[in-house]
Amino acid sequence: MSKIGKIAISIPDKVKVILSGNMINIEGPLGKRSLHIDLDIFDLNINEGKEISILPKQNNQTIKRLWGMNRSLLNNAIIGTSKGYEKVLELTGVGYRASLKGNILNLQLGFSHDINFNIPEGVKIQIEKQTILKITGTDKQQVGMVSSEIKSLRPPEPYKGKGIKEQGQYILRKEGKKK
Repeated sequence: MSKIGKIAISIPDKVKVILSGNMINIEGPLGKRSLHIDLDIFDLNINEGKEISILPKQNNQTIKRLWGMNRSLLNNAIIGTSKGYEKVLELTGVGYRASLKGNILNLQLGFSHDINFNIPEGVKIQIEKQTILKITGTDKQQVGMVSSEIKSLRPPEPYKGKGIKEQGQYILRKEGKKK
């Protein structure tokens, strides 16, 4: 049995969940999401608009794997439309700066040129200081993907710790060479 799949998903007051065919439409204060769930494999029970449970119709190894994943995707969509997801990135290094120009994030990361990063739809980037970026959105996968793409432009190096890292991320530091 799937440990994650067994857990029922509670629906916040502001979120509406509507099942139409194989599509689940989720409406919340931050936006709308729709998910496809195969109803040939799973039973979906919505209890008075307050709780959702997902149960498999058969019990074999491949369906057990899909059970927990589908429950997590549904839970992430409900949380995304009600609260949203957020990642905070820090730029560490002399002269490392970020600025917004419309739908383009301009990064100065110690290279001989600036890097322009196109912000995809559904993701908002705020710059709190010149060195702190706040990435927010309703889709957990998209927020994480944008965050990792920005981090890959200049990963933190182990000697001085210069680069882009998540807030609170530990960087293994190395000692420099000795005389």
